Amino acid sequence: MEKVNIRHSIFRTLLLSMVVLFSFSQTSYSQEDSDAADAAVEESDSGAASAEGDVAAGKELFNSLCAACHKPYKKATGPALHGVTDKHDKEWLYEWIKNSAAMIASGDDAAIAIYEEYNQTAMNAFPQLSNEDIDNILAYVEQPKPEPVQVAGGDAQASSGGSGSGVSTNIILGILAFVLLLLTVILVLVNKTLNRFAEVNGIPIVASEKRKPIWKAFVENQFLVLVSSVFLLLVGAYFVYGFFMQVGVDQGYAPVQPIHYSHRIHAGDNQIECKYCHSSARVSKTSGVPSLNVCMNCHKSVSEVAPETATEDYTKEFYDGEIAKLYDAVGWDTETQSYTGEEKPVKWVRIHNLPDFAYFNHSQHVSVAGIACQECHGPVEEMEIMRQDAPLTMGWCINCHRETNVKVEGNKYYDKIHEELSKKYGVETLTAAQMGALECGKCHY
Repeated sequence: MEKVNIRHSIFRTLLLSMVVLFSFSQTSYSQEDSDAADAAVEESDSGAASAEGDVAAGKELFNSLCAACHKPYKKATGPALHGVTDKHDKEWLYEWIKNSAAMIASGDDAAIAIYEEYNQTAMNAFPQLSNEDIDNILAYVEQPKPEPVQVAGGDAQASSGGSGSGVSTNIILGILAFVLLLLTVILVLVNKTLNRFAEVNGIPIVASEKRKPIWKAFVENQFLVLVSSVFLLLVGAYFVYGFFMQVGVDQGYAPVQPIHYSHRIHAGDNQIECKYCHSSARVSKTSGVPSLNVCMNCHKSVSEVAPETATEDYTKEFYDGEIAKLYDAVGWDTETQSYTGEEKPVKWVRIHNLPDFAYFNHSQHVSVAGIACQECHGPVEEMEIMRQDAPLTMGWCINCHRETNVKVEGNKYYDKIHEELSKKYGVETLTAAQMGALECGKCHY
């Protein structure tokens, strides 16, 4: 009688089905949306001259001469300029912009009213502007206020996921999962049918030989047990050592601050020097946390960001809201352009924090050594949220001292030391380590 070996192919079929399922899951459908607001902005900035003036030329003049004190649609140091042509005639505006002080002195009622309303703040005179230049500025500020640009985010994609010709990935995965389940049931039924068929026809089914369990064979082999134990102990010691070496190392730490401050915008887009805000880094051990008065040097006039500053993660409305938090903390009233005296502390979260037994002096590195801030703090001009870029470990500092040459040119303090040590080591340039920067007492005292 013929013997039949029934080989179970369920596992292989399931494995193949899983491969097909995951290959299909990588396929996604998306639909690109056009942004009409961007087209509108480009159209308004295209430079086409209108009947009243050239908007593009007016924008350039406004940004260079007027933006420090005025905004088109809201009050700043001076009044909002949108709608000013409805309040005053052109001839009056020409005379006011070119020499406002003369109009006030002449007793003009409208000029005196503006002067009194804005705390007797004198407006700069612009006699160099022609009537055509002023027409261009007025044409720019009289443009209709643009609608806020909505940045397409995850919610928009989710809401439009089933629109158009695209098919939802979840639907495809659901169909494939159902097919896989159906295929599994069919294979089980086929296997049972074949077994019954073999029994009815008297065909013996050859069962596979039972082998000794692998764990039992392993336990009985004393050499493998010894080698495995030693290996596990070494691996465990390695990971335990690595874990303890990371205690106190906060590389990558980026806490959420009470007021969102974008280094990408300030140090990157606006190219503000680091030491303008962290001025004490030049002369002090610490770089210091800038007072909010430093922020208000600019933000008295900058109450909102430019629309192009917005990103997919942070909208213009978000940034403007953070500036409003700054005003609330310092007690700045945007309507009266004055301080109310009601201040609130801002509880900044410290990012870089060395242990108390480690001494680091910013002025020694920034002013004497001339090291750029990015050497330790990373590319801060690219960081939306400030983070700790370097590990700030002892080994990291020592490697820097071993590799960095000391700048001795023009520094009389180093003249004699450089002359003696250069002879000792036979080199023209000296590293910080050769100057004694590896001595324990330099950092631990």
